[in-house]
Amino acid sequence: MSQFAVIQTGGKQYRVHPGLVVDVELLQAEVGSTIELNDVRAISDGNGLKIGTPQVNGARVVAQVMEQVRGPKLIVFKYKAKTRYRRKTGHRQDYTRLQVRDILSDPV
Repeated sequence: MSQFAVIQTGGKQYRVHPGLVVDVELLQAEVGSTIELNDVRAISDGNGLKIGTPQVNGARVVAQVMEQVRGPKLIVFKYKAKTRYRRKTGHRQDYTRLQVRDILSDPV
């Protein structure tokens, strides 16, 4: 795993390498399509590390959309003591499952 990149999507950063399957926050893309993630924060080709300010110019990660999934149900319980206030709700986050195909960068 000498080649890797740090990408940002959905307000979170992920360290990815070719072949990795990662769940990111919901992206509007068709299942089976190929997308490019251009918000690359750092990239390594095995010889050195390039860190962006805040992005690495010309770098992009190519990934294939595997499926659109939902995460596990989380229980949100609000409670205030001595006032008979109780609220129980649930939440399931939508995710897009991506398989990283390639990490590309323009030679400098």
